[in-house]
Amino acid sequence: MPLVKIEARKEWGVSQKKKIIDAVHMAMRESIKIPENDRNIRFIEYHPEDFEVPPGKSDNYILVEITMFVGRSLQAKKELYQGIVRGLGEVGISSNDIFIVLHEVPLDNWGIRGGVPASEVDLGFKVEV
Repeated sequence: MPLVKIEARKEWGVSQKKKIIDAVHMAMRESIKIPENDRNIRFIEYHPEDFEVPPGKSDNYILVEITMFVGRSLQAKKELYQGIVRGLGEVGISSNDIFIVLHEVPLDNWGIRGGVPASEVDLGFKVEV
């Protein structure tokens, strides 16, 4: 049940946005083992004057923020980072232009399925991967 926010400095075409979203989702499925239908992904585009990029980055610079349950191993996180970079590379985004941040939130801090803490719900998948 990760919450994903992809932020871009330039406008991408509809098909490119879909490929970017799918690449991030596939990386999460393969690395942190989320279910196929677990999609909560936002794609936000900014005008260049509203999104300053660090020196040495191009207009393709993308931020990927993922908020997820605590419990994934360092190995799973490394696989996630590499999977995102690999997938976005297939869309033409250089690894130098990809910045990924994970926010891990305890299950008690997620109100899901009618306001029940995630720690009290059978999620249907393993968090410890």
